[in-house]
Amino acid sequence: MRIRPVAALAGALMGLSALVLPIAAARAAAGGHPPVVVGHRGAAAYAPENTLASIDAAHRRGITWVENDVQRTKDGELVVLHDTSLARTTNVKKLFPGRSPWNVGDFTLREVKKLDAGSWYGARFKGVRVPTLEEYLDEVEHNGQRLLMELKNPELYPGIERQALRELRDEGWLNGSHLKRRLIVQSFNADAIRKVHRMNPAIKTGFLGSPSVADLPKYAAYCDQINPPHTAVTPHYVTAVHHLKGPHHRRLELYTWTVDDAKSAVRAAGQGVDGVISNKPDVARKALHNDGY
Repeated sequence: MRIRPVAALAGALMGLSALVLPIAAARAAAGGHPPVVVGHRGAAAYAPENTLASIDAAHRRGITWVENDVQRTKDGELVVLHDTSLARTTNVKKLFPGRSPWNVGDFTLREVKKLDAGSWYGARFKGVRVPTLEEYLDEVEHNGQRLLMELKNPELYPGIERQALRELRDEGWLNGSHLKRRLIVQSFNADAIRKVHRMNPAIKTGFLGSPSVADLPKYAAYCDQINPPHTAVTPHYVTAVHHLKGPHHRRLELYTWTVDDAKSAVRAAGQGVDGVISNKPDVARKALHNDGY
């Protein structure tokens, strides 16, 4: 059966309104602003994740917030890399074939700096290196961007919380302006976030995961954000998070990940989230009509 043009147009308009109305409501609830858009591992759909090239790819697309992952080398240097192992995103198997499973913590910074962290993604990124946290912070600062910094697997690196805060301080990221609007520290490890809050209560913090509604008040004692995967987000859960105040006496926020298509971004906004973390942040921003974030 053929659909008449008028009926097809009406159906399309109804579908559009179903997408637009929730986001309009979410904007109103957030004081007129759509969710903040954060580039996941920089802009991981356009450049090798967690590299300076990925930060710059986000910057070229006008993305202000970027997210990264911080780990530690064998000789105690902080580097930006997602996986516990270097195998997926570098040529470590080729250069160091006998050192399986190629964990970050088993290599010195000098060894890590020999690795190609770009060729796996594409030939034009050949020679891109794994950045140190210092190098990463410098590039984010140079671009005028903001940072959602994840402490990755902190249980593997005793004391990394204090070390990361020391690095942030030395690079000027713990002054008033950065703390107020340019830095969030998050982790899947609640103990790590609790430590960060205890060591510097001024830092905005986030817990990665979706605690039960009953447990949310415990997290609100030291977390400013609850950041679950987008598949776990419901309007009820967002409302439960927003009902609480975090350690800075402001409404608890919710950033969700990883939102890589327009439909998912609009759905998340309709559920009332405060931020979306995306490998394609420009796609999410366009869908949300996000001007300036």
